Amino acid sequence: MAEWGRGQSPSAVEDMLDVENKRMADSLANKVTRLKSLALDIDKDADEQNRYLDGMDSDFMSVTGLLTGSVKRFSTITRSGRDNRKLLCSVSAGLIVVFFILYYLVSKAGT
Repeated sequence: MAEWGRGQSPSAVEDMLDVENKRMADSLANKVTRLKSLALDIDKDADEQNRYLDGMDSDFMSVTGLLTGSVKRFSTITRSGRDNRKLLCSVSAGLIVVFFILYYLVSKAGT
């Protein structure tokens, strides 16, 4: 500060300091604006991801219910004894065929 004051009037030094202060204040204001914008973008992204995860949660719950029901029905068929052996073999073979058809279609669509 003493170096700025040599050979200059006090008002010139004050003007230089005022200009420098305004420049630094503008720079700080720009940085704060960028940080605020970034924080709002992060908040918006977090809200979108939470909605997406909530949707996935409900999807998984419905799939869980579907699989639980299927397992119960399959267990009932297997416990019913010899009467439904033919039906059990037909359902198992059908599921294997469907699996291979889907595998073929997915591999064909991938290429």
